[in-house]
Amino acid sequence: MPICIPDTLPAVDVLRNENIFIMPASRAKSQEIRPLKVLFLNLMPKKIETENQFLRLLSNSALQVDIQLLRIDQRESKNTPTEHLDSFYRDFENIKDQNFDGLIITGAPLGKVQFDDVVYWQQLTQIIEWAKEHVTSTLFVCWAVQAALNILYGLPKLTREHKLSGVYQHNITDPKAILTRGFDDSFLAPHSRYANFPSEIIRQKTDLVILAESNITGAYLMATKDKRMAFVTGHPEYDSFTLANEYFRDLHAGLNPDIPQNYFPDNDPKQVAHATWRSHAYLLFSNWLNYYVYQLTPYDLNTRDLTVD
Repeated sequence: MPICIPDTLPAVDVLRNENIFIMPASRAKSQEIRPLKVLFLNLMPKKIETENQFLRLLSNSALQVDIQLLRIDQRESKNTPTEHLDSFYRDFENIKDQNFDGLIITGAPLGKVQFDDVVYWQQLTQIIEWAKEHVTSTLFVCWAVQAALNILYGLPKLTREHKLSGVYQHNITDPKAILTRGFDDSFLAPHSRYANFPSEIIRQKTDLVILAESNITGAYLMATKDKRMAFVTGHPEYDSFTLANEYFRDLHAGLNPDIPQNYFPDNDPKQVAHATWRSHAYLLFSNWLNYYVYQLTPYDLNTRDLTVD
């Protein structure tokens, strides 16, 4: 089944060119089916690019998914046209009385910014707390993981001295875990962050179950035992060229960035990098939609009690 998005969203043409089945909202209204309602809080600056990346992963499922785009506030974006935000995004005030099957909160380029200095910290805290009662399962990605660990568990901001940038090997910790069902015992995933997620701190200070980790990246994939929240510290949604774009952007800005590890062939930025993490990324999002959302969510979302046994 397809993802359902507005007919004129730029992602429609992008994904159709990749032979991904997109159902415009106009057709979805005629379907006698209860689609999953997934809220997508986009904190990344280049919102259209991020929409394409995540919608691509959400499309690889037998489930019909109705996507609602959400913005954190009304501030003007430097990288996304105001017309796009006004046309396709909703404000929290407009949806706070609704329930959703799933919520995805993206990363943000705030690795060196203290939580109290994040201009929308109060709004983000409100949304995360709201999700406990209004969302069946929430998926946090990269910086959103760091923010959620502070809001939900009181963990302080842990920052790496040098940016973690590249593609790294990770190991499954529980071969029977359903979120990693179908994963190889070890798999690749990209990272681009200053945030630090030491596995020992996660185990000592939270009740989260670590499902995948590595000695270099720390905890990569974590979840609550009731499956109501999942955490991905990397960027499985990245396109093959995203890390390259970030590297050359910082290079041209005079920041002297390190070359992303295990990314360019022969570690040579002049060569074209290829995605080596795509299959795991699709499987991760498919498993989350199936086992953490669809299998747990009530059929009637008007049911206020979203408690999972």
